[in-house]
Amino acid sequence: MRSGAATLALAAAVAFALADSSIVVLALPELYGDFNTTIQGVSWVVTAYNLAVVVGAIAVLPLAGRVRPAVSALVGLLIFAVASIVCAAAGGLALLIAGRTVQGLGAALLLVSSLPLLVALTGPRPHAISVWVSAGTLGAAAGPAVGGILTQLFSWRAIFAVQAPVAALAVVAARERSAWLVPPAQPGRERPSVAAGVGLALAFAALVGALFLAVLLVVTVWDFGPAKGALVVSALPIAAVASRPLARLLSRPVEIAGGALLLAAGLVALAFLPASSAAYAVPALAISGVGLGLALVPLTAASIAERGDLERSASFSVGARHLGLVIGLVAVAPLLAGSLDRAGDDATTSATRVVLDARIPLQAKIPIALDLYRAFRKAQAGQIPDLAAPFNAHGAGDDPQVRQARDDLLAAVRAPLTRAFRSSFLLSAAFAVLAGLVAPAFRTRIE
Repeated sequence: MRSGAATLALAAAVAFALADSSIVVLALPELYGDFNTTIQGVSWVVTAYNLAVVVGAIAVLPLAGRVRPAVSALVGLLIFAVASIVCAAAGGLALLIAGRTVQGLGAALLLVSSLPLLVALTGPRPHAISVWVSAGTLGAAAGPAVGGILTQLFSWRAIFAVQAPVAALAVVAARERSAWLVPPAQPGRERPSVAAGVGLALAFAALVGALFLAVLLVVTVWDFGPAKGALVVSALPIAAVASRPLARLLSRPVEIAGGALLLAAGLVALAFLPASSAAYAVPALAISGVGLGLALVPLTAASIAERGDLERSASFSVGARHLGLVIGLVAVAPLLAGSLDRAGDDATTSATRVVLDARIPLQAKIPIALDLYRAFRKAQAGQIPDLAAPFNAHGAGDDPQVRQARDDLLAAVRAPLTRAFRSSFLLSAAFAVLAGLVAPAFRTRIE
């Protein structure tokens, strides 16, 4: 494999490893249905991976200076590939979570060792860092959209099935002769920037709002489905990529501070959506995407020591970003759960009022009401109810009055549930603002 193709394969593996932090979010409702579990249970499919990457990034530090990066990369890629196959074939939630944990450990090895390998494959150190940072940024931003498309076209298992061949191609890249010439890392005097690590962690804590909360809102509450949800959230990576030419005109402090503020602004816009509509969600996600594209690249680049040990820098950078995701998830989850509990009562009251006021025959209203009662009982047990199903089963396709009642009920239920996300979005925005406060620590221009 030529060095250009090898670089592309390795960069693709890096992108997938970082996309895995959020790639399954659009598939969570399908996972929930397949495994007949609770929302809390299925959320561990996301959390387990990110925790494993943090632990793995710390655990590989003793290997720096003792093991060639190519060896670490090969081991990480093989673990990642095998774990991806296990996840794709998992017949139960416990096995899937276990596979995700092992996958996260393999990803940590891959992400830490891939940076010195990219230097060997591409040549100049700044260019290799740029490839590593860009692949990671694009992967993190595009994860939910890619996962949604694969889920809609095939199933959630396809998300993991496609990762195994990508890892296999990267194995070939790691076996390139130039990669094996990279010696074990030697301790360097320069250490990664603590300010960059803190900023990176805070930025990724904020991204929980854009990568997780927004996806759950669009897919679960608004019931857009994986494909339509993927189209909506694709505004995030598209805007992130489109923002990069603007970055060349800005100093690093302005890029970080401006990007963080735009990310916060997009999250605030998501908190105050006037209606359950893609027409409002897409611009808010696009604003977040521009902020992501501006802030994340310089923060990640600054977390890599310019003349220090690349593996230690990569471990620091990977650990910081995934620690931020875990912090964001831990902070947001209980806040959202409490808000949804309160909103559920309001939604039940609104739904009852809509059904009672609906201008539909009594012989249709009673079975619809009973089916809705069963659906809300499922919701109280932590399941995801399909509130449109009772109306569809009793003539919504042919009877305009039943169809109107269905649409009124969905609007009445979605409004309080959408507002329930407000405090969580605002907390995510606060993390973004805090990330922007590290900007004064950087006074050089982006190369």
